[in-house]
Amino acid sequence: MRILIVEDEKSLAELISDRLKKEKYLVDISLDGEEGLYNALTDTYDLILLDIMLPKVDGLEILKEVKENNIKSKVIMLTAKSELEDKLLGFSKGANDYVAKPFHIDELVARVNAQLRIESVKDNNLEFGDLILDLKTSDIINKNNNDKINIINKEFQLLEYFMHNPNQVLSKEMIYDKVWGMENDSISNNLEAYLSFIRKKLKIINSNVKIRSLRNIGYKMEYENEGVK
Repeated sequence: MRILIVEDEKSLAELISDRLKKEKYLVDISLDGEEGLYNALTDTYDLILLDIMLPKVDGLEILKEVKENNIKSKVIMLTAKSELEDKLLGFSKGANDYVAKPFHIDELVARVNAQLRIESVKDNNLEFGDLILDLKTSDIINKNNNDKINIINKEFQLLEYFMHNPNQVLSKEMIYDKVWGMENDSISNNLEAYLSFIRKKLKIINSNVKIRSLRNIGYKMEYENEGVK
């Protein structure tokens, strides 16, 4: 699942991002309201963590635009303001939850999990071809023979991203942005290494799902059996 953090305190945004990535979420960061609004309206997120006091465009205006454009993302407001009136204003504009600063990071993660669990409780799997990715256990399963193996950390995040975008070409830049975010040191070597791990595990369970390298373009997840999606 994908989360957008719109927070102008860079150190706080990175702290939240790092913690959520440990929970196997894909995380993007916007450090001002203008960028946050653009990303919220042009990309697909399951949840937005939205500060109120932002440069360029404030959080309540972003929330208003998100709702007026029928964006389905859950929204949790992050703000130093904790007065009842401010909370009621956020809820009246469509916020799903409200966390006042300072907060404990574990509480925030619990709030995020609670909101996303509402949407995902009926479906804990992603499927493509003969492959199942169990979002709760991090197992990949061949549904034809029930062979399975566990994947971890970046392997999980990469495979989840590919399974949300099957049969689509994903550039290296897209993958870096969605899976690594600001963690950009030696990403190229890391990406190739993690894709190699995933391919080996797909082979172990005898899956016909392939992640193909397209020279100078990127990567594409395909299922080799014609006519099966």
